[in-house]
Amino acid sequence: MGGGGDGGGSSGVGGFRNPLRNIERVLNEAIARSFVGKYFKLEARNSCFTKELRAGLATFLTMAYIITVNANILADSGGTCSMADCSVPVNGTAAPDCMFKPNPGYQNCLATTKSDLMVGTILSAMIGSFAMGVLANLPLGLAPGMGPNAYLAYNLVGFHGSGPIPYRTALAVLLVEGCAFIAVSALGLRSKLAKLIPKSVRFACAAGIGLFIAFVGLQVNQGLGLVGPDPATLVTLTACNRTNPETGECIGGKMQSPTFWLGSIGFVIMAYGLMKELKGSMIYGIVFVTLVSWFRGTAVTYFPLSPLGDEKFNYFKKVVDFHQIQTTAGVLSFNGFNRTPVWVALATLFYIDVLATTGTLYTLAEIGGFVNERGNFEGEYMAYIVDGGSTVVAALLGVSPVATYVESSAGIREGGRTGLTAVVVSFCFMMSLFFTPLLSSVPPWAIGPSLVMVGVMMMKVVKEIEWGNVKESAPAFMTMILMPLTYSIANGIVGGIGLYVALSLYDQVVRVMEWLGKMKRVVAKEQNQVSASAANAELVSVV
Repeated sequence: MGGGGDGGGSSGVGGFRNPLRNIERVLNEAIARSFVGKYFKLEARNSCFTKELRAGLATFLTMAYIITVNANILADSGGTCSMADCSVPVNGTAAPDCMFKPNPGYQNCLATTKSDLMVGTILSAMIGSFAMGVLANLPLGLAPGMGPNAYLAYNLVGFHGSGPIPYRTALAVLLVEGCAFIAVSALGLRSKLAKLIPKSVRFACAAGIGLFIAFVGLQVNQGLGLVGPDPATLVTLTACNRTNPETGECIGGKMQSPTFWLGSIGFVIMAYGLMKELKGSMIYGIVFVTLVSWFRGTAVTYFPLSPLGDEKFNYFKKVVDFHQIQTTAGVLSFNGFNRTPVWVALATLFYIDVLATTGTLYTLAEIGGFVNERGNFEGEYMAYIVDGGSTVVAALLGVSPVATYVESSAGIREGGRTGLTAVVVSFCFMMSLFFTPLLSSVPPWAIGPSLVMVGVMMMKVVKEIEWGNVKESAPAFMTMILMPLTYSIANGIVGGIGLYVALSLYDQVVRVMEWLGKMKRVVAKEQNQVSASAANAELVSVV
């Protein structure tokens, strides 16, 4: 009886699966013969529609964290918010430091800016991924990249506009950088420019940016709050339950912050998921911490019982809402373009884009088996053009440069081989446009763990550095250490290249000295031959 029941159950399941498989097979065959299938070369690349669909969903799940992470990082710059947005007391005026203290008016402006940046992030990812799929026919997802967003927010514009370049001018820098990248790619100069930077410094850039991002994720404003300022040691361990709202210094309760411990659990979830190679592990950690933080009346709530908390909660309760960009789209300005910080920023962003895009595209092409014996792959030319064009779109939408995501490897491992995977990724980003109230309610202590994990994953390139060769290792170390400690990606790149040039100077001097010595010997030999010839001629004449 039991065996018959099991057999009947298996037969029933098998009978249920077979029609589904038949439907899937018929669907795949129909799409493969259609215009869509022929355009994306499904049969030629040994793929099918359902495989591309699964690959696109896998890629989206692994990179969807960027929607909230990017918006939170860029919102720290303040966007277009200024002192004019601050609430002022009755019969008074706004103080110049109102942007750095709790101020209801300025916080409302930041909330609007954050929603704008979220929509801008989604739109740039949607457009970039769609273009990559349709024009380059590659299974790669695009979105604003980690690294350039932190550089824009904390180095260029600065926290709430305290940096050397205004937000509007920074967007103009991004626009010019995107156009320059398109031009360089179109002329075929991209790989040559990438090789100008020493190999060790190129690897160290990725690791240094990872350290920089992780450092941001450990701070209280945009992350876990594990580290904070200290007047004696500059940085110290905090995670306090009471901090100074103006300076961020610990007032009391070190390592007793409830939000820190909740965020730490989220980090463990991410790490465990990545250990087990679960797709969407970053999302699982963010979602867990966020869901717990949505309950009001707790020590970890994102909606405290205050006027600002009530306002956030009322917007959150909408769940579904389409937010129209109000403050960040098309606001770029070329004023102040003749200043040195602007050109340093342009050069830094350009080189980061060249190095990151070149490395990521070739890595993913190798994983997908697209690279031929000459080291090229189909769609390579258009892929670089799309990458640069997407950065131009991002600048017009008010967000940081777009990059090809290495998380696309998740979709490639699922079998994605054509641009249809990227189109599915684009569709998923489009659907997320309608859930802005939920996405904008993700707390910093849910974002922080993901930033630290990004730093962990970016550190793996250090194994490529020749640590036994001081000429290679010293510039690499200088690049990595300067980025987080000076809070500047540009300083790290300049420091690493400068040290490499200094260490190479000795070799160059030795080569020049050897060349001069060789030339001296050649000249002496010629002089001796001339003297010998003259002596022989004189002897002949005497005879």
